[in-house]
Amino acid sequence: METLFLLVETEVGRLEEVVRRLHAVPYVVEVEAVTGPFDIIVKVQAPQINLALDTVVQRIRRIPGIKATETLVSVGI
Repeated sequence: METLFLLVETEVGRLEEVVRRLHAVPYVVEVEAVTGPFDIIVKVQAPQINLALDTVVQRIRRIPGIKATETLVSVGI
């Protein structure tokens, strides 16, 4: 299983909507609102890294209200 973490910055006032939409995305296993420069951290797990990255590019980044993302791929140490 491949894991990546996605840091998400949302538009003002859209946090709850984005969190709700993220929970519905396949391969998203955790969604947490956080403090700091990003608003949400998302854990994505998929059988192959290409599926995990495709989830970010084709599904998550297209969610209305997402302003910016940063993807962190787990190296499994």
